[in-house]
Amino acid sequence: MRTETGGGPPPSPTVSEDEIEVSAIRAQGAGGQNVNKVSNAVHLRFDVHRSSLPEPVKARLLALRDQRITADGVVVIKAQQHRSLEKNRAEAVARLQEMVDAAAAVPRPRRPTRPTRASQQRRVESKVLRGRIKAARGRIAD
Repeated sequence: MRTETGGGPPPSPTVSEDEIEVSAIRAQGAGGQNVNKVSNAVHLRFDVHRSSLPEPVKARLLALRDQRITADGVVVIKAQQHRSLEKNRAEAVARLQEMVDAAAAVPRPRRPTRPTRASQQRRVESKVLRGRIKAARGRIAD
């Protein structure tokens, strides 16, 4: 029995529970009388600069064009999908972990390639054809 060691991407860093600030708030939207009494929605705050994430992951996370990241580098996630506080908290933490996973993936560098000779010829031929069509639109002189 063979086991394969290594080969895959390194595991994504996990977000530590003590770096997350969670507060219960009242959910918005429809829900009857219960929605006005119970604070079941969750506001999760995660300061990227003060976190224990590796520096490259922090930089890629802050570089994401995400509206959930403030100008100060704090990730704010609001979860109010479920009726229970625990489920909303778990969903908010899962969404934060998804963001960290996306930032942990190192993008492959682009290697520039040259166009093939056939594609260059096709491009020039289409330009010539288009030029002939436009030239034929002119006024016919007697």
